[in-house]
Amino acid sequence: MENVGSIGWLGLALSTTLVVITLLLSAWRRLGLTTQIVVACVRATVQLALVGLALRLVIDDSPLILSWLWLVGMVVFAAQSTQNRVGDRLGIRGLAALAYGSTMAVAVAVLFGLSVFPLQGRALVPLGGMVIGNSLGSVVLVTKRLVAEVDEHCDEIEARLSLGLNSRNAFAPHARRALQQALIPQIERTKSVGIVFLPGAMVGLVLAGVDAQDAVLVQAAVMFLVLGSVAITSTVMTIGVSRALFTSDHRLVRSQP
Repeated sequence: MENVGSIGWLGLALSTTLVVITLLLSAWRRLGLTTQIVVACVRATVQLALVGLALRLVIDDSPLILSWLWLVGMVVFAAQSTQNRVGDRLGIRGLAALAYGSTMAVAVAVLFGLSVFPLQGRALVPLGGMVIGNSLGSVVLVTKRLVAEVDEHCDEIEARLSLGLNSRNAFAPHARRALQQALIPQIERTKSVGIVFLPGAMVGLVLAGVDAQDAVLVQAAVMFLVLGSVAITSTVMTIGVSRALFTSDHRLVRSQP
């Protein structure tokens, strides 16, 4: 059977036809996105090439410690990226690192402690990347939403505080709403997987010649991993930010971006 997963440089070049179509559509509709599209494609290609070279160092019979160090680097980079997107407030970088580290620890314990996947670099690094990559958007969303809840409903929160509620109970409805908004997109994606769209992991395995049923099992495990990681990181972030929004004596902190 021909390995359809190996497209070669010619195949990659021909696939840019789709990018050309995108550029033409942008020009036709006068979207002003031509430069951004070109930069995005070039940047993605360079980044993927560098990652491909780096992955060889951790998955080709290399010491497993290199894969663990890669995961640590992911957590650090994601925490910094979260701060860049949200702003330097409320100790966001530290909270984000805690959230990513927590979900990484849980995911590793479940997937490898229970032998769902073999503890190898070629499994540890990609799955860790899925945990962090899918959690990043939710962490940014829930953090921005929590701060927005304070900006939009500070009078309500302070009214509850004045009635004798502690900070946790006074902010509980707003924290709950922010967490719901962060989780709903991933829940909807999980519900529609396999019907509305075929996820990348399964498509990649099928293209590589793996039996379709085996590809489905792997994809199901990955989807559960993603949903759980998003839930854990968003919850840890919600708890941490909610506490940072109040002083120790239950006064509201009105932080600015």
